[in-house]
Amino acid sequence: MLKSARLVAGLVAAFGLALCNFAGPTAALAQSPYARFEVNEPKNTAIVMDARTGEVLYNLRGDSPRYPASVTKVMTLYLAFEALASGRVHLTDMVTVSPLAAAQPPTKLGLRAGETISVEDAMHAMAVHSANDMAVAIAEKVGGTEANFAAMMTLKAHQLGMTSTNYVNANGLPDNRQITTAHDLAVLARAVLRDFPQYYSFFSQQEFTWRGRTYVNTNRLLGKMPGVDGLKTGFTNAAGYNLAASAVRDGNRLIAVVMGSSSGTARNADVEGLLLTGFDVMGRRARGERLLVTQNLFEQAQSAGLSTAQYVHSGPTYGQGDGDDDPIDVVLTRTTAHPAAMTVSNSMAAAKAILPDTRTWWVQVGQFRSHRQAMSQVETVSRQFTRQFDDAEGSVVGGGRAYRAKFSGFSEAAAKEACASVRSRGLPCEVRGPA
Repeated sequence: MLKSARLVAGLVAAFGLALCNFAGPTAALAQSPYARFEVNEPKNTAIVMDARTGEVLYNLRGDSPRYPASVTKVMTLYLAFEALASGRVHLTDMVTVSPLAAAQPPTKLGLRAGETISVEDAMHAMAVHSANDMAVAIAEKVGGTEANFAAMMTLKAHQLGMTSTNYVNANGLPDNRQITTAHDLAVLARAVLRDFPQYYSFFSQQEFTWRGRTYVNTNRLLGKMPGVDGLKTGFTNAAGYNLAASAVRDGNRLIAVVMGSSSGTARNADVEGLLLTGFDVMGRRARGERLLVTQNLFEQAQSAGLSTAQYVHSGPTYGQGDGDDDPIDVVLTRTTAHPAAMTVSNSMAAAKAILPDTRTWWVQVGQFRSHRQAMSQVETVSRQFTRQFDDAEGSVVGGGRAYRAKFSGFSEAAAKEACASVRSRGLPCEVRGPA
């Protein structure tokens, strides 16, 4: 973590004390059915939104198209909530797992085609364990087919104001047509809180037990950072580590979305930092200060006619690793044109958000003569080592008579820890990377 605060300023005089909301679709989306990412643009994006008013307090490339990964399941569950509220579906209804649902890669519950599960259990498995098979099963239950359900997802997204979002599947598995933005995910999180508060607890549950096996929520901030009470993680190699989280303190509820982080630890620390800074801003506003969390990050603060002063947050952070137990450095900047206008930026989160992605390690958990055997190993390891692999992407690579079962998306330390756990059970595991 960068210890000294970098000069950070937004050109506040350009928009005074206006709200930092962004609604329109990106130019890339206007010209293409799916996102065309700027090769040289940093992968990380982030946004902080006031859940009550919709005001955007912080925006770092929040309108740039990105892959949602398993945060997709928030929309899948939103449509399930809608079906429950209308009476079209009931929590006690049974869902029959189709061959398509059963064939989804990990993470999943692993039901075979033809087996059944209640709507409630399937939804818990999605929200807590991020089960890909249950997302497809729910999609088919509500929409008839996954393709039809994906069209329903996109339509609902646009109705909610998620104008830069397109869905083609229910679970967020890789597809370059499935895109969204940090801003759109914040809009979705706000819609869940507003429209279905009676079902929000699905995102708050720290554990889910089914058939005697307990699954721990992939959102590690639950029960760890005071105030955080829900929403969803996501990871694929293309997306990086994503998290949409919501927290409440002193009567204020904030939504933070971070996308494209280099590891789960970095992602969680960024969300923590942004939420802490956002709550600090809300508290100081309540005391009469007129504050905004800066939208734009510039190193040329002095050339913009801005003076800087440093404010160090007195409260602890709750992160692990990367020096995140240090206090949060916050830069306060004043414009000469508007002495009362101030911007606040969490320099820890801002600095980390622009660091390159250097932590993509992977592990190989066996080599087999057939694709089916290798995929079976991926599923076995995913089920037996939930804590180590719940945020990793399982896949099979190779061909001929050499199919390798692998999981990607680890930091070096996490890869070594995961392999140590696998080997302790007498299973093969090799650390490889960075990928």
